[in-house]
This record gives sequence, structure tokens and C-alpha cells, in this order.
Amino acid sequence: MDTVAPPGYVHGYSARESRRLADQADVLADLLHAGTAYPAGSRVLEAGCGVGAQTAHLVARSPGARLTSVDVSPGSLAQAMARVPDAGVAWHVADLHDLPFPDAAFDHVFVCFVLEHLPDPGRALAALRRVLRPGGTVTVIEGDHGTAAFHPASIHAAAAVDCLAQLQADAGGNGLIGRELQPLLARRVRGRRRAAVHRVRGRHPRAQDVER
Repeated sequence: MDTVAPPGYVHGYSARESRRLADQADVLADLLHAGTAYPAGSRVLEAGCGVGAQTAHLVARSPGARLTSVDVSPGSLAQAMARVPDAGVAWHVADLHDLPFPDAAFDHVFVCFVLEHLPDPGRALAALRRVLRPGGTVTVIEGDHGTAAFHPASIHAAAAVDCLAQLQADAGGNGLIGRELQPLLARRVRGRRRAAVHRVRGRHPRAQDVER
């Protein structure tokens, strides 16, 4: 049964959306996860795991890591647990603004296509920084719908993308946040510590890895 999304999540929680997320994760896996293999034994937090589409790839590429995945939706988390069974993942229903973990609990934080849905992504990053140990890394992957291009050109496809970006803005999100990641991370994550930035350019995803 399809369910109605709460305000702020423009895509909804339908079965069709779950399939889309899984397909997207599989198609973009090499692009998004080329630099996200974590060492065995490292403590990794996946913030906003949704239905587990990206979790499956994190587990496959970092089989020895100690992965904790959280999401605010119990229904999505149940799907994630079914998608990635018996993988040793610690699952939690939690709001990433109020994570149930002590300070410096994780070596690495992974966030994929989450900040675009939040009215205050800076606040979310500050909350994630609290649970990251000094010297740990944050990997953020977000979209920028404004970079979508079509060949041959299609005014209808362009209008659909523009409509999605507007709907997301009306819901309090930001479908163009990919272009804002570097200054956002600099303000909320880096502090006075050394930072290394890695950007991946695709049709619209962009990624940044920042060492806290």
C-alpha cells in the first residue's frame, strides 16, 4: 500500500519510490561509492538510510566495517532491514538532529541524498559532527537538479525537473544543494582542522569528503 509522505519529503513512501531508490543506487554505485570503502573494524554511521538502497552498497564495499544505519521512518527502516538481512548492521529509528549516540562515537559518517530534504541542513551537519571522532571523515553526496541536461533537448523533461525542484523548495528542501556543499561543510564540519575535499560530477550527484 502506498503511504502519504509527511511534509518535507517530496518523493513519498510508495512501493514504486522504493524501487526507484534501489535502481538509482545500483546504477550510480560505481560513481557514488568509488571512494567510500571503510577499513575493517571502523565505526561508520549512515545517516538517513531510508529503504537501505545505499546501505547494501556500503556493506558490499566495506564488509568488515561496523555499520550503524538510522532513519526517521520506521517503515523505511523495516524495508532496509529486509533488503540487507544478516549483514551485522545496527539499525535505529532516530532523527539525525537528535541522535541517540555519545559524542565521538563514530570514525566515519556517510550521508547520501538526505540534506536536500531538510529545511536546515547546517543544523543536521552540526549534529553529525558531534558524533564524529576528531580526525574522522564525513562523506556527503547530494543532488543538483539544476545541472540536469537532456539530449535531444526536451522542454517537457526540463519542466518536470524544474517542477520537482520547486516542489522540494515548497516543502522546505533544496534540490540544488549539491552546488552549496563546499561552503556548507566548511561552516559546519571543518572547524579549524585540516580538510580534504573530493567532488564527483555526474548528471546531478556531487560528493564531498571532509576530514574533521
